[in-house]
Formats: sequence, C-alpha cells, structure tokens
Amino acid sequence: MERYSLQDIEPLRFPGLDADAPIVIAGPCSAETLAQTLDTARALSTVGIKVFRAGIWKPRTMPGGFEGVGNCGLPWLQTVKRETGMLVATEVATVEHVRAALDAGVDILWMGARTSANPFAMQDIADALHGHDDVTVLVKNPVNPDLDLWLGALQRIRNAGITRLGAVHRGFSSAGAHIYRNDPQWHIPFELRRLAPGMTILCDPSHIGGRRQYIEPLSQIALDTGFDGLMIESHCHPDEALSDSAQQVTPDALRDILQRLVIRSGMPVDDELSLLRQQIDDCDHELLAVLARRMSVSREIGAFKKANNLRVVQPTRYQEMIKARLEEGNSLGLPAEFTQHVMQAIHEESVRQQLNLL
Repeated sequence: MERYSLQDIEPLRFPGLDADAPIVIAGPCSAETLAQTLDTARALSTVGIKVFRAGIWKPRTMPGGFEGVGNCGLPWLQTVKRETGMLVATEVATVEHVRAALDAGVDILWMGARTSANPFAMQDIADALHGHDDVTVLVKNPVNPDLDLWLGALQRIRNAGITRLGAVHRGFSSAGAHIYRNDPQWHIPFELRRLAPGMTILCDPSHIGGRRQYIEPLSQIALDTGFDGLMIESHCHPDEALSDSAQQVTPDALRDILQRLVIRSGMPVDDELSLLRQQIDDCDHELLAVLARRMSVSREIGAFKKANNLRVVQPTRYQEMIKARLEEGNSLGLPAEFTQHVMQAIHEESVRQQLNLL
C-alpha cells in the first residue's frame, strides 16, 4: 500500500461556505425520529448552517441507554440532504457503519473518541474506505491525551487514499469532578497543527464543556487560537433529547452564539496575553478539581480512622509525605519553600476535614 504523509493534507472546502469563514457543523447528538431530525435541520438551515450532523449509531458508556436508531435513520439524513441542500454527517465506528453510510450517500463520516483510540478499529475502517476518496472523513481525538494515538488514527485514514481529511478536538476524559466534561488540553491540538499544518481542525465545544453555557466561551477560545471551525450539537428541544441533553442548544440559541463570536484576522498582542491568561485559568480549574478530589479521599481516610479508633494526625506519615513532595517538587523545578508551604496548607485542611468527622 502506498504511504502518505499528513503534511500534504490541504484545508477542507465545502460548497456554499466562504473559504475565509469558520466551518460550522451542527445538529442533534442523535437522530431520534424523522420529525425531530427534519425540524432541527430545517431550523439550522434557516440560520445559515450548511453541514448537518446527527448520530445514527451511538456508542454509550453503559449498556441500556439510547444507542441510536441505527440504519433506519440513514433515509432521514437523505431526506435532510434532499429537502435542505445541506451536507450530512454521521459517526461511524465499524466497517458495517461505513458501508451503510456510504451506500446512503452520507457526505461526511467521523470517528469518535472511543474508535480513534483503537488502532484495530481504525485500520478496519481505513480498509473499508479504500477507494472512496470523494468522502470527507473527520477523526476526533482519542479519549486519552495521546497525540501519537490521534496522529496514528489520522495516518491510517490518509494511507487509505483519503485526501478530504480533518480532525476534531473534543477534549480528553479524566477521572473525578471537573469544570468541563472533558479536559481541553489545548496544547495537544496545537501540536497537531504544527505537525499537519494544512489540516482542517475543528473544535467540539459541546463535548468539551458538557453544558450548553460553555459552548460560547469555548468556541471563542477555539477561534482565537486558530481552529478552522466548530462542531456543535443542536436540538429543537434539547431538554427532551435522548442523549447529551445538557450540552445541546436550540437552533435559535446557536444563531445567537454564532453572531456574538468575534472572528479575528490576526493575533494582536492583547489577544496573545488573553490566550496565556486562558491557560492560567485552565490550570487553576485543574488544580481546584484535583484539590477537591484529594479532600474527598481525606474524608474517606477520616471515616476509616474513626471506625478503627485511630489518631487523625500520624506524624511519621506526615514527615515522609513532606519529604517525598519536596523531592518531587524539586525535580519539577519548584522551590522547596513554596512546595512545603503549599503541602502544609493542604495537609492542614485535610486534618480539619477529618476532625469534622469525629
């Protein structure tokens, strides 16, 4: 098989879209009924959306949830395409999905985060795409923050002869409570841009934020940092959606969001400072989430100590912990005085929370 490079990928172009304007792909998380699919598509068409997305097959974390309508939803996408003139897109995760979507004339296929994390699945899909170089393929980042895994998934599709290839940044899964549903880790798509400078990279603020109120600020960050467009979930009645209801917006709300977004032609000095400050904000969000998780563990330890009649403060354990953290902080370039001050404050709060359980 001939091998290709991601360096030769050129930006995606879609009919009816200004080459200088951000690409916007929008539609419901899932196609639920013909009426819901068509109503949403028609409403999005009136606000200027040219590419309609809807999940037909839905990979769910737990069994028993809504897993999509399956093949019967493909004619609905055909109807959307015929009645509105929009391009249509759906997620594929198996060879059977690819074949069914291609047979139905779906214009854009995307691979989700669970699929892009599986090299076997990606290779099977790449093999099924061989010879279909007219289709557009988007690859979302894998669930874990592994740039090589993302690059590998993209490269497999490129090696199948696909030239209409793009990437979608939807953030990365992480344990515990966080501000966003998925951690943005913006530096990873930035590095992808450096390695594949011509590739179209879209941002999926719906999946990063997990809540509709985060879509606008995350979209602005994405556009300010050079993303080529957005993939946003939109539903006529989002609170009634069968999947991801909290992160979908109505077509009218999407129109308002898009109208408020600022499209910048360059990167003024003030904007560069804003982006650096955004990185500080992201770090602070991560710190607070980690501290909340640490205090939760401390309370579990406090409950164990109470049940077993143990002292809250264990001096030997504390000294060992401080010594280990000082060494670790030093290896990361942090001053010993700063590390000790931070760890003492954290330990004091942990002790306070444990004492509250007595």
